[in-house]
Amino acid sequence: MLKDGFWDDRRAAQRVIDAANLEKKIVEDFERLNQQAAEVSEAYEMVKDDFDEELWAMFEADFVALSKFFEDFEIRVLLSHPYDKNNAVLEIHPGAGGTESQDWGEMLLRMYQRYGELKGYKVSVLDYQEGDEAGLKSVSVLFEGPLAYGYLKSEKGVHRLVRISPFDSSGRRHTSFASVDIMPQLSDDIEITIPESDLIMETHRSSGAGGQKVNKTDSAVRLIHKPTGLVAACQTERSQHINKEKALMMLKAKLYQQMIEKQEAEIAAIKGEQKKIEWGSQIRSYVFCPYTMVKDHRTNYEEGNVDRVMDGYLDEFVYAYLKSLV
Repeated sequence: MLKDGFWDDRRAAQRVIDAANLEKKIVEDFERLNQQAAEVSEAYEMVKDDFDEELWAMFEADFVALSKFFEDFEIRVLLSHPYDKNNAVLEIHPGAGGTESQDWGEMLLRMYQRYGELKGYKVSVLDYQEGDEAGLKSVSVLFEGPLAYGYLKSEKGVHRLVRISPFDSSGRRHTSFASVDIMPQLSDDIEITIPESDLIMETHRSSGAGGQKVNKTDSAVRLIHKPTGLVAACQTERSQHINKEKALMMLKAKLYQQMIEKQEAEIAAIKGEQKKIEWGSQIRSYVFCPYTMVKDHRTNYEEGNVDRVMDGYLDEFVYAYLKSLV
């Protein structure tokens, strides 16, 4: 900050200050963690040598507080990648299977919306394509809040459902698949330029639950990036111009995500890792019948309460995934 010309570019200067403050907070919390651990250790030695019920209760409370502080600190350190702090764009695409998989896509949408609410994020549906009979064909959702991408990036991949189908009169068990994709929303300090000549823009009327919420004009926008074939769409606004801006933001996020994955693939190749990182890797199974269980195949973390998971309580899966990366 004392260098000549540091304040000439105020945006660049602010980025340096923000990064420095983030690092400073981690160091301060690490020092605080060390101090609290030493105090708890001393308290334990006192209780061990001369047991006192009141002192034991104080030690127990301090130990629980230290454990919680350590877990929060650990997660923040694990979410230290430059784009972990960004907002996140989540997309759900049902697999083959028609109504079954489209209904599964709708169930996943509700699960992630509940997760966003539990984390205190602002959750906005950017684009929604209804299913033929039930559920959805595709959906794009924006999560706005601290570390949204960092927490949600663990959900990228194929999600598998096993249940007795409510759409099968014979009551048979069905397996359905849906893919989830996660991209960081680009911040102002990341610039990606897309020439207009590389874009195909299509307009159509918005689709949704019907009624007054659905626009009657061709305000919905679908952008296709010709060099890569990537597609982004938005229909939430009545203005075609604003929908185009939001769709372009999503398209840039997808291009940035491709860059991230290319870098990660190169690093994995250098390290000699055998982990699959492609989009189609099945990551989790949700079993409703003949027993109830949700299992993450990357970490082997399991949860027997399926309803709790479908109500958005995903943090244990997120933590297990992040810790598996270390």
